[in-house]
Amino acid sequence: QVQLRESGGGSAQAGGSLRLSCAVSRYPYSSNCMGWFRQAPGKEREGVATITTVGSRTYYADSVKGRFTISQDIATRTVYLQMNSLKPEDTAMYYCAARPTSIDNRDYCPMSKTLFGYWGQGTQVTVSS
Repeated sequence: QVQLRESGGGSAQAGGSLRLSCAVSRYPYSSNCMGWFRQAPGKEREGVATITTVGSRTYYADSVKGRFTISQDIATRTVYLQMNSLKPEDTAMYYCAARPTSIDNRDYCPMSKTLFGYWGQGTQVTVSS
């Protein structure tokens, strides 16, 4: 079983930066995809970025492409989301998620929240204008 714990959320001004961290247990053996999702009040949870645990192939939502960067440190079992040029619309609860290898062992990580079976508790990000 994969356990996830997010940290690094907080408040920032538009144009500022924040770095989210996700501590992962059993990384990278239990999951072949790691991801960050977010959910704003009144909206559906949406994918932000994903990364393959082998090869570090990355995928980004169009809304964050060029501003956010997902990365991982296998040695420390940590997945990061560097968020630059923050916008007020980035305000949301951010969740770290893992896709079990047993569900899909392909080296491909579409941002389908249905396939990410493990989730952290979330960390709030608030961006002021």
